[in-house]
Amino acid sequence: MSFVFLKNLFYPSTSPLWHSRRKTSATSEFTPTHETDHTPVPLESMSRVSSDSKVDLEAQQCDLCCPQEEKSTKKRRCNIDARMISDAILGLSDGLTVPFALTAGLSSLGDTRLVVLGGLAELIAGAISMGLGGFIGTKSEDESYRITVQETRTLISKSPCQTHALVHAIFTPYGLPNSTISSISKTLHDSPSELLDFLMRFHHQLPPPASNRALISAATIAMGYFVGGFVPLLPYFCVKRGEVLLALWVSIGVMVVALFAFGWVKTGVVRGWRGGDNILACVRGALQMVVVGSVAAGAAVGLVRAINHG
Repeated sequence: MSFVFLKNLFYPSTSPLWHSRRKTSATSEFTPTHETDHTPVPLESMSRVSSDSKVDLEAQQCDLCCPQEEKSTKKRRCNIDARMISDAILGLSDGLTVPFALTAGLSSLGDTRLVVLGGLAELIAGAISMGLGGFIGTKSEDESYRITVQETRTLISKSPCQTHALVHAIFTPYGLPNSTISSISKTLHDSPSELLDFLMRFHHQLPPPASNRALISAATIAMGYFVGGFVPLLPYFCVKRGEVLLALWVSIGVMVVALFAFGWVKTGVVRGWRGGDNILACVRGALQMVVVGSVAAGAAVGLVRAINHG
C-alpha cells in the first residue's frame, strides 16, 4: 500500500489544498496572490473513497490470508451435494461388483448368450431394488425429521428452562461468557421459529430436507447401479457365443479400469483436480476403490464357483 493511498484515505479533501498552498507560497514573491478555492468536498465523494478503500483493504487482506494457489483450488472445486455423491458411490460400487460376480459365475456355463441375458435381468432387477431402497430410506429420514421437529416444538412451548440449557450447552465449549450466552438465548427465545431452526441445526444437527430428495436419491442410486453393472457386461456383447473365457478376462480388465477411473473421479469431484495434494489423493482414492471392489468381486466369484462345483 503506498503513502499516497494512505494520505487519500485519511485526508481525502486536503491533498488539492496542500498542493495549491505550496504553489502559492513558492510564487508569492513574483506573482500576485490569488484566492485559494476552499470548496468543500461532497460527502458522497468522501464516502465513495472510504468504501473503495475498504474494498481494497479487504482484497489485500484476502491476498495475504489465502494464497493464489489455494483460491484457485477453491474455484476449481465442484460444489455438489454430498448426499448425491454418496448415492452415486453406493450405486456405482454395487453395480461394479455384484453384476460382475454374477456374470463371472454364469460364464462357467460356457454360453455367452446366457451370461448376457442373466446379467441384464440382474441389472434391471437390481437397479429397481436399489432405487426403491434409496427412496424408502430417504422417506424414512424425512419422517424422522418431521417427528423431531414436532418434539422440539413441544419442548420449546412447555419446557423453556430445558431449551435454555440446550442453548448454553451448545455455546459453552466455545468459551463465551455466561452473560453473552444468556443474551443470545433470550434473543432466540423471543422468536420461537428461530429457536426451533437453531435447535434443529445445532442441537439435533438435522438440516431441513429438500422436497424432492427422495426421488433424486432413488434415481441416482438406480442409474449408478445400472451403469456400473453394464460396464463389465460389455465384453460379452463383443465376442462370439463360445468365447466366454475371453470375455471374462476382458471383463476383469474393464472392471479394474472402471474402478480406478471411478475412484479418481469420485475423489476429484470432492477435493479438486489440480495440485500435488489433490492428485495424490485421487491416486489413493482410485487404488482404494480398485482394491475394495476387486476383493468384493473376487469373494463373490469364489463363492459362486465353490457352490457350482460343490
